[in-house]
Amino acid sequence: MEFRLRQFHEAVAANPAGRLEEVKDLVEEIEKRAEAMCIQERLYREGQLKKRTNHCDTKVNNMMFDADSDKVLCVIDLDTVMPSYVFSDFGDFLRTAANPVAEDSPELDKVDFDMEIFKAFTRGYLKGTKPFLSPIERENLPYAACLFPFMQAVRFFADYIGGDTYYKIKYPEHNLVRTRNQMKLFHSALGKVPQMMEFITDCQ
Repeated sequence: MEFRLRQFHEAVAANPAGRLEEVKDLVEEIEKRAEAMCIQERLYREGQLKKRTNHCDTKVNNMMFDADSDKVLCVIDLDTVMPSYVFSDFGDFLRTAANPVAEDSPELDKVDFDMEIFKAFTRGYLKGTKPFLSPIERENLPYAACLFPFMQAVRFFADYIGGDTYYKIKYPEHNLVRTRNQMKLFHSALGKVPQMMEFITDCQ
């Protein structure tokens, strides 16, 4: 997150596409939330959090299923596997799975963080990670669910300000639409943190 914020700040400072004036509301919103979204880096520096092997692109379409039984055969796209925090695989999966619309949908009224998806995924995740997940990792899983929509919003927004040099776009405001979509998902998840924490506690 700290690295993505540095990229964002560099884009804002340079403003190469001259788009900054029209999106000051988003700049202010990101700056307001930035420090709180860097919990994982601070915990790591304090020695409270370790890095583990992560896929770092956790999506359902990165798993292959048996056509007859729906049994998972294997995980694919392993080029992204690297040391990271457990929040990566947990949060990034929910970022795509718990949003009922695509990340570039302009229908912001339909963007929502689906708690039923969260519960189903988290129940299985906690069962599978029980042998090794630390208490501090466990208690920060709701943070992870908020972190990844926020981080992706920052990435889309930095690219928009920078002139759309990284993500492929279909129209000039595509990255801006993606940004607002992910910020809406972030706020939806943030509002459900108490419910998430309660569910995780009940799963113990």
